[in-house]
Amino acid sequence: MAEAFIVATARSAGGRRGGRLAGWHPVDLAGAVLDALVQRSGVDPAAIDDVILGCVGQAGEQSTNVARNAILASSLPESVPGTTVDRQCGSSQQALHFAVQAVLSGTQDVVVAGGVESMSRVPMALPHWLPEENGYGQYVSPRVRERYPDVVFSQFNGAERIAQKYGFNREQLDTFALESHRKAAAATRAGYFDAEIVPLPITLESGASDWHSVDEGIRFDASLEGISGVKLLAEGGRISAASASQICDGASALMVVNERGLKAIGAEPLARVHHISVLGHDPVIMLEAPIPATQRALQRSGLKIDDLDLYEVNEAFAPVPLAWLQGTGADPARLNVNGGAIALGHPLGATGTKLLGTLIHTLHRQGKRYGLQTVCEGGGLANVTIIERL
Repeated sequence: MAEAFIVATARSAGGRRGGRLAGWHPVDLAGAVLDALVQRSGVDPAAIDDVILGCVGQAGEQSTNVARNAILASSLPESVPGTTVDRQCGSSQQALHFAVQAVLSGTQDVVVAGGVESMSRVPMALPHWLPEENGYGQYVSPRVRERYPDVVFSQFNGAERIAQKYGFNREQLDTFALESHRKAAAATRAGYFDAEIVPLPITLESGASDWHSVDEGIRFDASLEGISGVKLLAEGGRISAASASQICDGASALMVVNERGLKAIGAEPLARVHHISVLGHDPVIMLEAPIPATQRALQRSGLKIDDLDLYEVNEAFAPVPLAWLQGTGADPARLNVNGGAIALGHPLGATGTKLLGTLIHTLHRQGKRYGLQTVCEGGGLANVTIIERL
């Protein structure tokens, strides 16, 4: 039976909006991560059959197939092709799934999967806001409106709906956010992210040169008092910017191979991909999909939730992983053990492979076997990936 292996990971440290990575063009940012991935894997760049990158804001500097442009900005030869994927916040996780399917089929042997998002340089709503402002319409069609009358598709509304449905109050959400910062700070101090992060050169406002190698969004002095003082996103709501994922600049990538590719490049695998799947769910509440997607993934993989040693559930908003815990019966002690997007940032198209890289390295550090990752996605979607440490 064919198998898919991950042999190398690389990511930038997250940059806050307008922060330390804002000076990097997203194409160059992704290119730098591709170069680091190739160096870490030891592969001949010409042996790479394809590069698949996720990106949500495919406009401006991230338009016109950012994956191909990232290749041209890297040391990879022109013979390496590239394509760009949009499955909203799960874009790079879906890029990984496409890469896995490619190597399992035997049509390709060595594929890079990853993603990039510069939310400083390409604002989150730009791809649909800009055309609408210039008279070129919007993505919600008349037939969609007919099926969902009087509905405003909004992740913010969906997150509030989840908080209400599962009975989470503001204090619970703020406490979860605080723990995200505390865990991320502890992981950073312990050097847990060092094996993942590609240090990148930057120029400070003073004109001095520096290296960006620490996730910029972590609040090392976070307190419940400070988080609780942040204004709610909606009057009468429960979620604030402090209990939501941080806008973030970043890029990440993984190298995926089959057995033939493994022999060809002479690398040692870090993990085996045990299961991949994706599921559609209610597009109105939108962010609840990881729960049924996980349940189906477990059923199809033959595993139980307790068989999984670690979980990475993207912290788009605090109610999402909290509801996932409640809906799956998972052990909270195994969830996002190094913190999540509330502290570390959520660079949309790059988050999936960023989280999976963290999961792989954490499994190795803790000597654990199985890990699961899932991301809630716009439109009521969720990808699920289960890996086995090797």
